[in-house]
Amino acid sequence: MSFGGSIFLIAVGLILALAVNVSVSGIDLQLVGWILALVGALGLLLSLMFYRRRRSVVVEPPSVAPDDYPPRY
Repeated sequence: MSFGGSIFLIAVGLILALAVNVSVSGIDLQLVGWILALVGALGLLLSLMFYRRRRSVVVEPPSVAPDDYPPRY
C-alpha cells in the first residue's frame, strides 16, 4: 500500500467514524470507519518502514588515493 492509499483510507475511515449520521441496517458505519482508519494507519507505518529500508545507500571509498592523480595545470 502506498502513502496515498493509506492516507485515503485514513480520511475515508475518519469521515465514516466521526461525521456520518446515517443508519444502515446490518452495518455499523462507525465501526467500519474505525477499521478503515486503523488499516490505513498500519499501511502508512508499513509504507514508511519499507521506504526507509529501500533508500539505504552504501558508499564505498574510492580505490585510488587522491595523491595518485596527475597534477592539473
